[in-house]
Amino acid sequence: MPDNAIGPNFLTLQVRDVERSVRFYTELVGFPAAESSKNPDAVVLETRPIKVALRRAGIDLDAVPRLGWGVVLWIKAEDPDGLAAKLAAADVTITKPPCDGFCGREFQFRDPDGYELTVYEG
Repeated sequence: MPDNAIGPNFLTLQVRDVERSVRFYTELVGFPAAESSKNPDAVVLETRPIKVALRRAGIDLDAVPRLGWGVVLWIKAEDPDGLAAKLAAADVTITKPPCDGFCGREFQFRDPDGYELTVYEG
């Protein structure tokens, strides 16, 4: 039916410091940044199958005790253990160490703004 939603097609994380978050997600997590952006307050990352954007927050991120509580973002990776080690070596908070899960190897970490993400093998 044409009036039904299809499904998620784009994801945006509102962040305190776009440049810091871009460095984190490109240099540590390994997502490439898109070549250009039409919005000076946002950067799109070339993630698959759904693109992710990092956008300067338009809301008070400090007004809540924890960002994204109740929402789990799953990121597919070829080597979750290697990525976990890389993030830990950069003093990133690992909230769930690598372990075997329903989708293979997985772990969880917090980004610079406190969003918690799950990396899995898939």
